[in-house]
Amino acid sequence: MSAGALDAFAADTLHVGVLIPGSKSDKGWMESGYDGLVAAQKELGPRLKTQMIENINYADMEQALTNLASKNELVIGVGGQTQAAVLKVAKRFPNVKFSIVGGSKGADMPPNVAGYDVKQAEIAYVAGAAAAMLSKTGAVSYVGGMEIPSIVNAGKEFGNGAHAINPNIKYFESYTGDFDNVSKAKEATVAAIAQGADVHYHILNLGLRGMEQAATEKHTHIIGSYTDRCGTDPLYIAYSITGVGYQVQYAIDQLAAGTWQPGYKAFGLAMGPKASGIAVCNGTPEMNAKLKQIEDDILSGKIKVSEG
Repeated sequence: MSAGALDAFAADTLHVGVLIPGSKSDKGWMESGYDGLVAAQKELGPRLKTQMIENINYADMEQALTNLASKNELVIGVGGQTQAAVLKVAKRFPNVKFSIVGGSKGADMPPNVAGYDVKQAEIAYVAGAAAAMLSKTGAVSYVGGMEIPSIVNAGKEFGNGAHAINPNIKYFESYTGDFDNVSKAKEATVAAIAQGADVHYHILNLGLRGMEQAATEKHTHIIGSYTDRCGTDPLYIAYSITGVGYQVQYAIDQLAAGTWQPGYKAFGLAMGPKASGIAVCNGTPEMNAKLKQIEDDILSGKIKVSEG
């Protein structure tokens, strides 16, 4: 975007483009990101003008981001899978700000890019502990989408958290290679249930539908990700909060306040309960206290978890 185009924006109007690679109604990461956009719109009202593109596959992300960058002063990529394309497009639009929700540490970021690390491994450890407390069979499972470091680290730490509560717990971990593949997620969950798992965790988008189908058919339960939706579906007995929507709103609020900053920023437990936490839907006071102690121990460094 040219300087002249930027100058053309009304001083009191914010123009923000958002790329949601999956479905905004996936009950997962993408929906949480969309919820953050809706919250920002509600907060800022007509001052905020947004353009959203959803359901874009990896090969088309660069084109979608170019479209957004040509018309907006801030572009937000919802998901670490947008990072490579954001870093490339941002170099062509030096006057546009870019924020990546799920940005990873160590990336060579241009001076107009911010990467927000949700630190999924932290809360996955806590979710694993909750799963072990909630399991009646002494077996739990995890299904991830793409087998990339942040997703693998979350699976590893979910298992570590479960074993911290019950050293003898059985843990089944699998990856579908696709966040949106319903049949593969169902197949993986059915296989874990056949081996005794009765509580399941995930980092999936639309693939979650497959986990839901398996859990419904076999009368097991799910710990959901990203947003606390306790009370909306008895299939879910807990939720990990990873602040995807919170980070979308954070980027927009920073733009509105004139305080937007580029570079890597860690969120996670250190940024408070809106950024990261666990909600056990019918948790006992003892269970909640134990999980809070685990969170505190992660923050203090007493419990060490993987990056990402």
